Amino acid sequence: MSKVNFNTVEKDDYTLVLFEIPDVLAPEDLSTIAPPEINGAKGVVLSGRGPIWLYCFLTHFYHPTKFVATYDPRLEGAVIVERHVAEYKVGSILRL
Repeated sequence: MSKVNFNTVEKDDYTLVLFEIPDVLAPEDLSTIAPPEINGAKGVVLSGRGPIWLYCFLTHFYHPTKFVATYDPRLEGAVIVERHVAEYKVGSILRL
């Protein structure tokens, strides 16, 4: 059984990467996780319930993309946490 299940949803400007952890995930499992490849010319929005170190791992993995954002249901959007283009600002909310 995979330690993390991933699904992707393509949007015009970004790829939504949804993840689910079906069982216990330990830090040493990071070396076995294979996030899905996406179009690096777009941004990526990460969404799922997981530990902060998993989010850090995924943010680093997707660093080469246009931007990385993390979904926050309380804000009804994704917070841009890292970007490579001027049109997206760190700390801004991308409405989904």
